[in-house]
Amino acid sequence: MKRMFLAIIGLSMMFDLSAQKKVLTMEEAVVGYHLYPRSKYIQWQGDKNQLTYLDREGLMGESVDKGEKSVLLTVAELNRILGAELRGFPNFSWLDDNTLVIARQGSIYHIDVAKKQVKQKFTFPKGAANETYSKAGNMYAYTIDNNLYYVDERGNSYTVTADEDKNIVNGQVVSRNEFGITGGIFWSPDGKKLGFYRKDESQVTNFPLLDINTRTGELKEIKYPMAGMKSELVSLGVYDIASAKTTFLDANDFGREQYLTGITWAPESDMVYIQVLNRGQNHMRLNKYDASTGKLIATLFEEKSNTYVEPQSGLVFLANNPKQFIYSTNNRDGFMNLYLHDVNGKLIRRLTDVDADVEFVAADPAGKYVYYLSSEISPVEKQLFRVEVKSGKKSRLTTEEGWHNITMSGDCAYFVDNYSSIKVPRNVDLTTNAGKVVRRLQEVENPNKDYNFGEITLGKIKADDGSDLYYRLIKPMDFDPNKKYPVIHYVYGGPHSQLVTNTWNASLRMWEMYMAQHGYVVFVIDNHGTPNRGKAFEDIIHRQCGQVEMKDQVKGIEWLKSFPWVDANRIGVHGWSYGGFMTISLITNYPDIYKVAVAGGPVIDWKWYEVMYGERYMDTPQENPEGYAKTSLIAKAKDLKGKLLICQGAVDPVVVWEQSLSFIRECIKNNVQVDYFPYPCAEHNVMGRDRIHLMQKVTNYFEDYLK
Repeated sequence: MKRMFLAIIGLSMMFDLSAQKKVLTMEEAVVGYHLYPRSKYIQWQGDKNQLTYLDREGLMGESVDKGEKSVLLTVAELNRILGAELRGFPNFSWLDDNTLVIARQGSIYHIDVAKKQVKQKFTFPKGAANETYSKAGNMYAYTIDNNLYYVDERGNSYTVTADEDKNIVNGQVVSRNEFGITGGIFWSPDGKKLGFYRKDESQVTNFPLLDINTRTGELKEIKYPMAGMKSELVSLGVYDIASAKTTFLDANDFGREQYLTGITWAPESDMVYIQVLNRGQNHMRLNKYDASTGKLIATLFEEKSNTYVEPQSGLVFLANNPKQFIYSTNNRDGFMNLYLHDVNGKLIRRLTDVDADVEFVAADPAGKYVYYLSSEISPVEKQLFRVEVKSGKKSRLTTEEGWHNITMSGDCAYFVDNYSSIKVPRNVDLTTNAGKVVRRLQEVENPNKDYNFGEITLGKIKADDGSDLYYRLIKPMDFDPNKKYPVIHYVYGGPHSQLVTNTWNASLRMWEMYMAQHGYVVFVIDNHGTPNRGKAFEDIIHRQCGQVEMKDQVKGIEWLKSFPWVDANRIGVHGWSYGGFMTISLITNYPDIYKVAVAGGPVIDWKWYEVMYGERYMDTPQENPEGYAKTSLIAKAKDLKGKLLICQGAVDPVVVWEQSLSFIRECIKNNVQVDYFPYPCAEHNVMGRDRIHLMQKVTNYFEDYLK
């Protein structure tokens, strides 16, 4: 009887143990991708109103009207077509209603889905990159090293540039990806001309990176234009396919050290539009050039600012009216809005008359509506709207709270609405262009349901100027309001990065929840300078990076300290890159608040940062010596009182090693103790499984000195 009783107790304990929710491992916190809501990768089948996505059976098609599903191509069929042994379906895109595009082993295949055969195969030489297709010409342009080439439909390759000087780079990204630049190849709509960036880096200084993977180590030099020093010289060439001759556009508004962005071909392929920006980044001209002669035809209009002008996108011509285009800027009415102009530069109307940042999504082929995402409901949400081009009447098309990602059909009759909120892991809906939901395509269940997560709160407080500052707060697992908990303050704070949004779990990183499960309060707040808040909110950091941001961050911490369960004597801060800069700024400027800090890849002095980003926000060291001196952390090394660990990728090409090593040197000179941990083979971010080591290092530091 006694044995039976003990057996029942043991069985009961087993059931109780199995019912307990799990705690994250460090590996899950870093590379636990299964903990984030996963959605189908849905694409429209060219301009056809049919959805395509991958399923167990292969590539599926689904009609929009009846939801009828069909298998377009199985993995077995694809293997037969390619002569391959793939275990799963690779990444794909659609060239048109019937042509699937797949890249594999140095070749790009155009596959006829109906006939289940290869229509065309383009094979590229070893080292080819930046492959860019011209549909009209049925050709691909590509780069090898620093030169540009193209291959035609017969498989013949042609040389566009043949620069032997490695300082001259053709057909690649310029300006270090700033100003919305993502590529360096621009085919004309008719496929007869090939536009390309030419970058001359001969005057840019080199920076050495140490590669330890060789027997004796090897220095690899990169071009790194530091603030106030010589920068790259960018020009735009137009190569004529028929004559095999290149014409460079006469873009010389502000001297050679200027920026060329928003490259846009006219629909007729005769003109090229460029947003030409001065090096000081406070004066932009929208210019129109003759593509054949390279001559400047006209300056359509200009944008000037006392802070900076930051073009982010090219022009969008209306399909039904090639004499009108949509232009976006935040420099006119204080928010990123859309404006309709004619090809002579005349403003027809402000399309989005709203005091909120918007993002262009699509314009329908008939030119009746323009679709855009807007932050007007809330800065932490993205909602879809459309505006009637003629009347200016607008309609809201998405109604569920949260952050919506939109994929419009080719004719703009439907859209796929992929959204989440703090309440919804992820829903994917098929919706008409009037906002009526046709059906739900996917509803993702909570991927964290088996884990013991602390409570997540999305909220806001007031800044000193009365504006709202949005925060994410995570309470410890099994929270007890009668206890006092240490705080991890995670910070980034730089431009173009919004950490707090109304998405699933308020966009937390799983490491934050890991720390909450180990007894910490975790706090994140977006300060002035971050996006989706309008130009004035962002521009206030100009010439004084870190100053207003620190005040906002500390405002959040002071609010947090008002709760009795927060231990005000145990507050730590952690951030990377701009967040590393903020982390060291906070612990040296507010030693009474922060006791422990871990900074990764930190900017120490903006004079050592790149021209494009650094000069936008700080101007040059020559123009703004007071600002550079005030924001430099070199002079702050002597003020370090708490425990500080700096982690640094030793081959970081973004925030170079000179930054953090200079801070360490200053600490040594002032007899200030500091901890330092380099990752010998890491660039700006420590990636892959090495990141597990990094985050364990960060965690251990807080466990040792804060808890």
